[in-house]
Amino acid sequence: MSTKNAPPRPVPAVTRSIAILRFLGRNDTPVGVVAIARELDIIPSTCLQILRTLVTEELVSVDPATKCYALDAGMLALVRNALRQDRFAGLVQPELDRLSARFGITAIGVRVIGLQHMNVVAISHSDLAFRIHVDVGSRFPALVSATGRCLAAFGGHSDTDLKRGFKAVRWENAPDYDAWFTEVEQTRHAGFGADVGNYIRGVTIVATPVFGLDGTMTYGLAMVGLSDQMRDFGHDAIGAEVQRVAATLTENLGGKRTD
Repeated sequence: MSTKNAPPRPVPAVTRSIAILRFLGRNDTPVGVVAIARELDIIPSTCLQILRTLVTEELVSVDPATKCYALDAGMLALVRNALRQDRFAGLVQPELDRLSARFGITAIGVRVIGLQHMNVVAISHSDLAFRIHVDVGSRFPALVSATGRCLAAFGGHSDTDLKRGFKAVRWENAPDYDAWFTEVEQTRHAGFGADVGNYIRGVTIVATPVFGLDGTMTYGLAMVGLSDQMRDFGHDAIGAEVQRVAATLTENLGGKRTD
């Protein structure tokens, strides 16, 4: 049997190392090896060996007194290098700054990672007291919020995959699937999506896709603000402006919209 198109076999040490890094990234305080091993179902001695290697590579630090582990500064260098190589991050930042200043709300640029999640690659905060707690490098479920509606509309995924992915999303005020899918169709027609209080109660998010070479959503732009504030500007006005920016970014990145 041919294995030409078979998926690569995972390397256990690599997948466990990545799982540890992601776990530490989700925790606000350092964590001990036993807790890490238990959470990730890794043999404690194996977990300790991996952690020691990550400490040597300066990706993880260890407190000598508590023997607890946390992400180290070496991770920042990797992130900076990754963002520097990502043309979208460099192109979108001045546009986010302009959008944030114009509307007085937070503007975010995200990268799509399949149906699993999206990564924040650029952000511009407003000067208002309210700010969404997100920064460059933050990750969130792919189908959540207005960016998720855009991905469902323009990501090229099957209805079966969308329904499966939707069930895994956690919302503060969850819509049912039929209502959500109706909004996905509205997003497909309008070219931008809106999440009004579903992801975060009292907060509205307006988003639009940036298309890649294959004509599907590869990146996205999102505007985040208090719902009353967003209504004052008008979702259509915000949506039209971010679509204009997204169209320019799509062209500059060599992408295209095929639907």
